[in-house]
Amino acid sequence: MLNPLPRLKETPSQTGGPYVHIGLTPNFAGIAGVYDTDPGATMLTPETKGQRITIAGRLIDGSGAPLTDAVVEIWQADADGRYAGAMSHAANAGPAFLGWGRQPSNGEGIFSFETIKPGPVPGPDGKPMAPHVVLWIVARGINIGLQTRLYFADEAEANGTDYVLTRIPDIRRRASLIAPRDDSGPVPRYMLDIHLQGDRETVFFDV
Repeated sequence: MLNPLPRLKETPSQTGGPYVHIGLTPNFAGIAGVYDTDPGATMLTPETKGQRITIAGRLIDGSGAPLTDAVVEIWQADADGRYAGAMSHAANAGPAFLGWGRQPSNGEGIFSFETIKPGPVPGPDGKPMAPHVVLWIVARGINIGLQTRLYFADEAEANGTDYVLTRIPDIRRRASLIAPRDDSGPVPRYMLDIHLQGDRETVFFDV
């Protein structure tokens, strides 16, 4: 006769913990010997084509405080609107532009990427989407990485017909994804405030 099996309890949900940025960007955290360079720290090569830009963001929690232990990853197309990787429907097989980057936030909650302005890629309806980058954000207290987009304020016409932006019902909330352009530095800089909660919460996507 078989003995009855005890009912197993569900494993409790866990947050990322305070070690996420240490494990993903050890050199930034002062831990040497794991990687020569933290993965994703550099997206460009000397052969990368396109307009050099800086993409930056300031992460702000629900109380208005900066999120200082976050890691942000971005994915984007190259200047011709092609993604790196042979599995993409619009693939760029060349290694000149990685199309992916990873950076930690600093003591002010700011992250920054040196990259290029992406070209438009086709949307699900086959029409070009506005130039954009995809952001993935993880930090202590976040169970599942947050996914959002950054659009460029100087692409207003393309933004006005973008497949994703136009599906956000509240027009005012679309502005939470659009980064203004700053030309005061050596290359154009696009800076976006990303609010995790509160009245000014950024639009995040369930994908």
